[in-house]
Amino acid sequence: MHIPVMLVEVIDYLKLSPGKIIVDATIGTGGHSKGIIERIMPGGKLIGIDRDEDSLAVARERLRDFGPACEFVYGNFVNMDDILKNLNIKKIDGVLFDLGLSSYQLEDPNRGFSFQYEGPLDMRFDRKSFISAYDLINNLNEGEISTMLWTFGEERWHNRIAHFLVEEREKRAITTTRELSDIVVKAIPHKYRHYRIHPATRTFQAVRIAVNRELETIGAGINEAVELLDSQGRICVISFHSLEDRIAKFSFRKFAASGNIKIITPKPLTPAESEMRENPSSRSSKLRVAEKL
Repeated sequence: MHIPVMLVEVIDYLKLSPGKIIVDATIGTGGHSKGIIERIMPGGKLIGIDRDEDSLAVARERLRDFGPACEFVYGNFVNMDDILKNLNIKKIDGVLFDLGLSSYQLEDPNRGFSFQYEGPLDMRFDRKSFISAYDLINNLNEGEISTMLWTFGEERWHNRIAHFLVEEREKRAITTTRELSDIVVKAIPHKYRHYRIHPATRTFQAVRIAVNRELETIGAGINEAVELLDSQGRICVISFHSLEDRIAKFSFRKFAASGNIKIITPKPLTPAESEMRENPSSRSSKLRVAEKL
């Protein structure tokens, strides 16, 4: 089961109390939501949104004891306004975005998110979407792959990796996570392969972000959430790499400058040392919080 990151901080900064309406815009397997719903009962309402039907099914089972107090919506948080209209909800008291990938998704070889497991080259959050990692790796030209790796992964060796990928796929299609990982490792000069992170980490991040159009949706989702928040409602955004955090930071600054929100965390919060020891995947996370005026 995925361990929710900075759960104590999220619960604290959302200012939860009975009767509040909270949106978990990326509910995943429901770790944060369980902590939230327990503190807004009785009378509260939690709306959990996710693009991943498998994760949503886990969350629904995990929170079944809360009955109609929880609504589960298969969809994208960029459509939060329409989702809430369909539920006859006009304003909310808080919203959480827990961006990125869950361990539940990462550790399923069939989803193709990880270089640590042999699996199909997939990486789709929403399995009903048309474009997979296979499509990008085998159809983009060398320049497009290079741009993708730099833009979404800040990969230093983007040109070399793109060249190696195109050379290899001329021999045969690249179909698995292991094949992609092995090609990336070969492309990186030997003396640079032994950093703290695996050599394929940034490539896999870049491809996943491109497949799911993640960066496009973050800003739009935050915009929707701020508009839907009631006065004194809180928005929390947990990011896991600099590209996500940058979008959250500048979105908050834009709304603060126009007088819509007050930034509660001028600098992002990071996990306590004890949490990072217990849950190493939390080490890169950052939490930003703002309040609607």
